[in-house]
Amino acid sequence: MPTYQLDQIDQKILSFLVKNARMPFLEIARECNVSGAAIHQRVKRLEQNGVITGSRLLVKPQALGLDVCAFVSVSLSEANKYPEVIEAFKKISEIVECHFVTGKHNLLIKIFCFDHDHLMQILLNTIQRIPYVQQTETQISLDQAIERQVWVKEYQNTSFSASVKKHHKEKEKEKELHPQG
Repeated sequence: MPTYQLDQIDQKILSFLVKNARMPFLEIARECNVSGAAIHQRVKRLEQNGVITGSRLLVKPQALGLDVCAFVSVSLSEANKYPEVIEAFKKISEIVECHFVTGKHNLLIKIFCFDHDHLMQILLNTIQRIPYVQQTETQISLDQAIERQVWVKEYQNTSFSASVKKHHKEKEKEKELHPQG
């Protein structure tokens, strides 16, 4: 898959949209000193290249009464069966994230529940009854200290290949300016 190169305007667009996905394109255009049509075309290109994967409305779980957030590490009896376990997890609405991880456990899931009894019911009567789930270890979040999207502005290069090329060009220039002899 070819690497998509982000320029400074793309980075600015992403920076604005990460902060406010509803920001009007004309407002972004003014901030970037380009036309609204250019912003529209760039955003479409960012979507087509998989840089922007969507936008969504975020709902605070506590506003819905989901007061318990837990992280559950899941060990599988057969690690190669994780796709089947993930399919079962997709049917459990309390699970909002699932990661295949390294270390002692195979999967890490994030769950929102109404209370501790609800969490215990999900763990004992749902998750632990899924075939190939061997063991779970649960941590309850007491507070979410940081919640944010990835940052955009601080990246110097957004492509590994671009940073490697730049590094090599700088080294070549340095050799030309200061030959060892």
